[in-house]
Amino acid sequence: MATFVTDVLVVGAGPAGLTASALLARAGVKAIGITKYPGTADSPRAHITNQRTAEVLRDLGVEDRLRQTAMPHELMGTQIFATSFAGLELSRTSAWGAGIDRRTDYQTASPSSMSNIAQHKLEPIILEAAARNGADIRFNHELVDLHQDRDGVTARVVERTTGREQEIRSKYLIGADGGRSLVAAKAGFEFDGRFNIGEAISIWLEADLTAYTRHRSGAIAFITPQVSDIWMSIWPCVTPWTEWNPFFFRHGWAPGATDEETLEGYIREAIGDPTVPFKIKKISPWQVNHVVAKSYRSGRVFLAGDAAHRHSPANGLGSNTSVQDSYNLAWKLSLVLSGKADEGLLDSYNDERQPVGRKVIDRAMKSHVEIEPWSEAAGLKPGMNGQDARHNIEELFGASDVGATRRKALLAGVDLMNYQFNAHGVELGQRYRSGAIASSEPFPEYQRDPELFFQPDAVPGSHIPHVWVQHAGAEISTLDVCDYSTFTLIVGAAGDRWGEAAASVASELGVPIAFARIGLRQDFDDMYGEWINIRGVSDQGCLLVRPDRFIAWRSHDLPGDPAAALRQAMRSILGRSGVR
Repeated sequence: MATFVTDVLVVGAGPAGLTASALLARAGVKAIGITKYPGTADSPRAHITNQRTAEVLRDLGVEDRLRQTAMPHELMGTQIFATSFAGLELSRTSAWGAGIDRRTDYQTASPSSMSNIAQHKLEPIILEAAARNGADIRFNHELVDLHQDRDGVTARVVERTTGREQEIRSKYLIGADGGRSLVAAKAGFEFDGRFNIGEAISIWLEADLTAYTRHRSGAIAFITPQVSDIWMSIWPCVTPWTEWNPFFFRHGWAPGATDEETLEGYIREAIGDPTVPFKIKKISPWQVNHVVAKSYRSGRVFLAGDAAHRHSPANGLGSNTSVQDSYNLAWKLSLVLSGKADEGLLDSYNDERQPVGRKVIDRAMKSHVEIEPWSEAAGLKPGMNGQDARHNIEELFGASDVGATRRKALLAGVDLMNYQFNAHGVELGQRYRSGAIASSEPFPEYQRDPELFFQPDAVPGSHIPHVWVQHAGAEISTLDVCDYSTFTLIVGAAGDRWGEAAASVASELGVPIAFARIGLRQDFDDMYGEWINIRGVSDQGCLLVRPDRFIAWRSHDLPGDPAAALRQAMRSILGRSGVR
C-alpha cells in the first residue's frame, strides 16, 4: 500500500475544501486535498455569494472571474411571490441589498458586491486559484477510514478509478466533506440540533422564462401554487433567465413522490404557461437539517463547511459560511506548522467559528418559520380546490374589511422576510472573542437592528472596516492594505515609532508584520477622512490586523515602549507568552 506524508490533509473539494487547499498552498504549507468525486460540483446547489465571501475571492485573485461568471448584483434585487410565473403576483420586495433603501449600506460596507452564482460555476473559480497556487488536489480519491494519535492522523484512501488503497499520514486533517461527513463520524464529533426536519426536492432545469422574469429580475422567485400538494417552490436563477434550480417543498415539508412524471407536473404548475418547454437536467432529493457540531476541533481534526453546520438554504449562508471557515483556519495552521505559533492558536478556530455556525443554523431555521405569517395571510392551505382558490384571491384583493386586514398582514409578512433577504448584519457582522484576539475591549452597542444592518467598527474582534483610500495613484480598499500572508500594523500620521516597533518584533518572533500609514495625505491617503472617523485610535495609536482581516489588538495612543506593547500582543495571539 502506497503511503503519502503531508502536513495537512483536506478531505473534500467543495467551497470549504477548495478554499482551504488554495490558501494553504499559497502559504507554502505542504497539503493534499482529496475528494471522492471526479470533479467539482455537477449541479447548481448553493447560489448566493455574499460580500464577505467575495472578499475572500478578491484576496485569492479571482474576484474578477466571479464578476464575469455570476449574475450581477443589479439583476438580483426583485423578489417576487406569485401563484406561478405566468400567474398572479401576490407580493414583491427588494432583496440582497439591491433596494433603494439598502443599496448604500451594501456599497459602503465592502469593496466587493454580492452576486448570484451557482455552486457548479463557483467551485471551478476557487479551483483555479488553488491550481495557480500549486495546490495538490486529487479527485476520485475517497476517504474510507481515519485514525488519529498524538502526533498526527492516518487516513485510508481508495483511488476510485483503480480500486487501489493508500495511506495519507498528516499532522492535521480538515474535514470539509459535506453534510454526510465521514470525517465527522470517524473522528467522533457530536452535534446539537435536529436532523431530517423535513424533505425537499431540487430540480435543475432549462426553461426560457424571459418573458416572465426579465422585467422583474431577481436571484430567486417564490412560487406558491394554490391548488397543489406543493406549499411553495423557490426558484434560484442559474443563468438569466433560461436556467433554474428550484427547490420544491410540500406542505409541512412532508415526503412524497419524486418520479419524473410527478415532478414535471410541479414544474408545469409553477411555470403556469403550458407553451413553455423545459428540460430536466438533474433531480436531487434532500433533507432539511438544523444541526451544528458542538466543537469544530477534535485533537488534530477540524471540521469546516457543511461538515460542521447543516441547515436550510434560507438566507443563502451555506457556502458563504463554508468559505469563511477555511479563511479563518488556514493562516493559523500555517503559523503553527512553521513553528511560529503555539498549537493553542488552533483552539481559536473553534472559539471563533462555532458560535458563527450556531447563529447561522438558527437564522436559517428562523427564516423558514418567518415565511409562515405571509403564507397564512396569502391563504395558502393544503387541499384547496379551484373554487376555494378563486375565493381566496378575490377576498385577498377585494374591497372588504377582511381583505384589507389580510393585505395588511401580507405586507407585514413581507417585511418580516427582510430577515432572510436583507440580513446584512448576519452576512458581515461577525465579532470574535478568542485567544487570537489580544483584547477584551467591549464592542460598541448596536445602533440599528444587528441582523438587518451591518455596523462596522475598529474594536479588536471585529473585521477591519472598508474605506476607500488612495495609494500609488489608485483607489484601493483598506482591506487591500492588508495581506493574508502577514499581520498588518496600521498607524496614522504620527506612527513612526510603531514602524520601528513592527520591524523589531517581526524580526524577534519571525512573523512578518507589514506596516501601513493611513491618514490625510499619508502613503495610504484617507481622502475623505472616513478612516480617521472610524479607526477609534489617535494619530499616535495603531491597529494590529490579522491575516484574515480581523483586528487582533489596538493601542489608542503611543505607550512609553511601543515595541514592548506590540510584542506582548503578538505573543498573546500566537500563544507564545513564555520566552522562546
